[in-house]
Parts: sequence; C-alpha cells; structure tokens
Amino acid sequence: MMKVGIDSYCFHRLFGEVYPGQDRPEKELSFEGFMEKVDGLGIDGVSLESCFIPRFDDAYLAGIKSWLDRSGYDRVYAWGHPDGLEGGQNQQAFEEMLAHIEYAPKIGANVMRVVGSSLEFRFLPHEPQLETLSEMFAEATKVAAKLGVKLAVENHIDYNSDEILRLVNNVNSPYFGVNFDSGNFLRVLDDPIQAMEKLAPHVFATHIKDMVPVKGVPVNEWYFFSCVPTGKGLIANDRLAQLLADQGYTGFLAVEVDFLHPDYRNEEEAVVKESIQELKNIAHRLKSRNQ
Repeated sequence: MMKVGIDSYCFHRLFGEVYPGQDRPEKELSFEGFMEKVDGLGIDGVSLESCFIPRFDDAYLAGIKSWLDRSGYDRVYAWGHPDGLEGGQNQQAFEEMLAHIEYAPKIGANVMRVVGSSLEFRFLPHEPQLETLSEMFAEATKVAAKLGVKLAVENHIDYNSDEILRLVNNVNSPYFGVNFDSGNFLRVLDDPIQAMEKLAPHVFATHIKDMVPVKGVPVNEWYFFSCVPTGKGLIANDRLAQLLADQGYTGFLAVEVDFLHPDYRNEEEAVVKESIQELKNIAHRLKSRNQ
C-alpha cells in the first residue's frame, strides 16, 4: 500500500511566510501547533521544512524525533527554502546544507530534501550551474553517506527533468536521488508524467501538487499554475503513483501546496485534507490494480 503524508510547507502562510497577494493569518502557527494539527490528519509520513523548525539543539531535535516515533510517521528532513545553493553561487548556503545533514538522523530521517536553485536563478545560464552543483552535491553526498542519509534534490522551478537526471548521473551515488515535485515540473513546462518516467528509479521523496491555470495571471508568472486539491487539477496523479510503484518506491506521497488558486483562498487545511483523501484513494486503486 502506497503511503500518504504531507510536507509542512503546506502551512507556510500560517507559519508566517505570506506571499504577496495572500492574507496574513490572525495568529501564526507554532511548530508545536503544527504537530498537533498533523496528528489529526490520519497520515503515514511528514516532510519537515527546516525553515519552520525554531531550534536545532539536540534536545529540541530529540523532541521532534520522539513525536515522529510516537506517531509512527515516515519522515523526510527538508533543507533549502527558498533558494537553496542559488545555482551553485552561494558557498555559505553550501556550508549550511552540510551542517543540516547532521540534523536529519537526529530526527530519525534517512532522507533529506536539498535544493540546488530556484526560480530566481532560472533564466541564468544552466550549464555552469549544473557543473558547480554536481561538484557540491557530490561532496555533500559523501558526508551524508557516512551518516546513512540519502540526499534528494528537488526540482524547484529551476531545472527540467533532463537537467535533474544529469545531476543524479553526475553524482552517481546510491545516496543521491530526487525529491520529485509534480507541480514544479509543470511550471517549467515539463510534463510531470514524462518527467516521472525518466526519474522514478531515482525518487526518494515526493511533493504531490495538483494545479490549474489562474485566469488573469500572466503566463510567465510562477503562480500562473496555482494549487488546487489533488484530483481537481491537470496532473495525472494515478499514473505518477503507478510509475513509482513499478520501481518499488518505499517513500510516501507527500501533499504540498504553495500558492493556492483564488477559488481556495486561505483554505490550506481543507485543501490538504481533501488531497490526503484523494491520495489514499489513489493508493487503494493502485493496490487493487497490482494485486
């Protein structure tokens, strides 16, 4: 049975990261409040964005691990929001990423999402970025492997699937793979199904977004494709799940929403719950087909 979870970025607005055009919450969500919210969702796994973890001392991380263990969650430690390594230009971010690798096992995570770039650097030449990032990720992967942690690079509205595959092949390690973000491939006009056909053998973690265009938003604006509940958008999520299952994927399908479509303004919790249910339905259909 394919497992289902969420990424904590679903609640970025509630945590206080409010995009232009979004409404600030009346009261910001604490990490402890997030933990309580998650425990009511009936899920199997959680991807935790480091940008919303308030402290990284051993005691606090041990507390997070105790919660995850007690709740029986699969887990991914996620580093790199918002711009990751800035296309390989930010040495300080690289040092920070290396430091965060040590935090993953402290919460019991053996997969860590990492970010090479972002939409801010998307239109700069990619060739030098990919060369530098390959070197950075190769070095980081050696550190991660010693700790038993697999690094999973996310397509972050920066690179297409061929470029992500190139990074994976350049690093060439069982400890380096992909955090597959279905919506972000759509945003760079790379078909998510074709992308998964290439990358499924290398996927360690997922962000399952479903999206539709927003009328009146310029096509070249990053949120032209905005988030809707899973199953209400353009992406063939059943096919994505099947491609993962065919490769023996053992992680979870993680709901992620960032910029909600205007029809769902301020409805993160409802969208997340509906998306979780649809992913559970997909998992059941997948199990029935594969029996």
